[in-house]
Amino acid sequence: MGKQTASVDSQILARMRQRGPGTVFTPADFVDLGPRNAVDLALSRNARAGTIRKLARGVYDLPRRDARLGDLSPSPDDVASALAGRDGARLQASGAHAANLLGLSDQVPVRLTFLTDGRSRRVQLGRQQIILKHTTPRQMATAGRISGTVIQALRWLGRDHVDDKVVTTLRRRLSDADKRQLQQDLRYAPTWVGGVMRQVATPSVK
Repeated sequence: MGKQTASVDSQILARMRQRGPGTVFTPADFVDLGPRNAVDLALSRNARAGTIRKLARGVYDLPRRDARLGDLSPSPDDVASALAGRDGARLQASGAHAANLLGLSDQVPVRLTFLTDGRSRRVQLGRQQIILKHTTPRQMATAGRISGTVIQALRWLGRDHVDDKVVTTLRRRLSDADKRQLQQDLRYAPTWVGGVMRQVATPSVK
C-alpha cells in the first residue's frame, strides 16, 4: 500500500469517526481526500477488513455497536439521505413512513418509500427495504418541509380515514411555525388534503 493510498484510508476513517458511529456515507463525502478511484478502493478495503460496513453499492457506515446485540442497523432515513446526497437529489418521506413520522400510524413499514427528484432506487437493509421513487416537480415542491410530510401522510391515509382524531393529533404534534408552513403550502395539496391542513393550522375554538 503506497503512502497516498494509506493516507486516503486513514483520512476516510478519521472523518467517519469524527462524525460518529451510525453515520452513513457515500464516496461523494470524501472527494476532497483524493481521486475517486482511490476513495472507492479505500472504502472497499476498509469494508473487507470489517472496519466499516458496506450497506449497498456505494453506501457505507461506521456501525453503532451494542455489547449485547452487536452491530446495529443504521437509520433508514440516514441511508435514504446519503443516497439522495450522492445524486444531488431531494427527498420526501411518503406513504406509511410519512404517517408513522407524524404519529398517525403505529405501523413500522417494511418498505419505506421516499419520493425524489433523482433516480428511482431500492436498497435492502435487513428486513426493511428503502425505496426511492422518482416523481413529478409538483410532488417535490414541498420536499424537506413539514407540509410535504403532512400531505403525503394524509394522501396515504385517504379521505375516508381522516377524522377529528387525525386533526387533533397533528395539531398537538406540530409547532406554531409548522402550522404557518402548512398555510403557506396549501396550494401544493389536493383540495381535500388542503382542507385538512387548513383545519390543523386553524386554532380550535374552546
